[in-house]
Amino acid sequence: MQPNSTEVVSTSHWPVYGQPIAVHFLQQITQPAPLPAAIQQNTTRGPRHAYLLLGPRQVGKSSLGRIFAQALLCTDPAQRPCGVCRHCQLMQRGTHPDFRLLQPVSKTGEVDRLGGTLRTEQAADVIHAVALRPMEARHKVFLIQDMHQANDSFANKLLKTLEEPPPTVIFCLTALDRSALLPTVVSRCQPLELRPVATQTIAAALVEHWQAEPQKAELLARLANGRMGWAVQQLAQPEAQNARLAQLQTLWQLMRASALERLALAERLATSLQGEQLFELLELWSTWWRDLLMVQSGCIEACCNIDQIAQLQQQAQSLSAAAVRDYLRSLQRIDGYLHHTINVRLALEVLLLQIPSLGANAKPTTH
Repeated sequence: MQPNSTEVVSTSHWPVYGQPIAVHFLQQITQPAPLPAAIQQNTTRGPRHAYLLLGPRQVGKSSLGRIFAQALLCTDPAQRPCGVCRHCQLMQRGTHPDFRLLQPVSKTGEVDRLGGTLRTEQAADVIHAVALRPMEARHKVFLIQDMHQANDSFANKLLKTLEEPPPTVIFCLTALDRSALLPTVVSRCQPLELRPVATQTIAAALVEHWQAEPQKAELLARLANGRMGWAVQQLAQPEAQNARLAQLQTLWQLMRASALERLALAERLATSLQGEQLFELLELWSTWWRDLLMVQSGCIEACCNIDQIAQLQQQAQSLSAAAVRDYLRSLQRIDGYLHHTINVRLALEVLLLQIPSLGANAKPTTH
């Protein structure tokens, strides 16, 4: 059951952007004051034992999960989270004894949210912790990130705990999509779908709350593809924008490269890029080819790479619209293959060989 989109509660103490429906729904559960009669008719007071936050990577699932946990642990009699009580301060410092964060880890036990796994030994720790009473708060809250990366043993062990948890325990799980989870896990949780955030919302938040320059905020908001967390991360890492330009320049070089040069680069990419890094590269390239199509269609204001308009216009004049559309389809098809094949090199060879070549009248732009 999804929350009613007409229910509105103030979000001033919940610093989560672009997810009003999910925020309103969780606020109704945690706020201590009596609810208006109209809302009481549609809401069961008190938290459920498990919530499942679903949505694209870096859209805000973990941020919402943390602030929800803080609100559950807060003791303010008027508004939760208050940000000033002992429980809120412990949460903000990351030291609350009744809050546990579980993340995918590598085989050596290091946190690895891109290529790691939620492992059997982590599930055993959860089961042990669940059996203990809260140390300070009225609840114990477990935030489990990236449940879609759990191994079968972790999922099955957690399922048993989800079936009959103690009344003081609340789970908050995050995942990209419910189809990647055991149906029995999904059925024991309250699912909440988080949607991509509007470009204008991301840009405004970057300026207002992260003091970004308006021009940079607009660029990052367009490139974010609805992912608030991605935009904030990029803002905090200036080197990331240099990496983006380097990846675009590699693409531009490939558009003028010979077949042998393309095959050599496919081999290097297959060995140097791992997991999510490869998909991020393909996403960036897809954004570029989409922008080329926008320019050719006379919709230059819809472009994402707004700092590269001159290059886009130059390349758009040298390529046919049919070639751009065909290569966009190839990118989408190869992206799908790479999620299901281990032959990364072969997939990249096909993709790079299919890149349309720029006409002789196209000249590289200096950056």
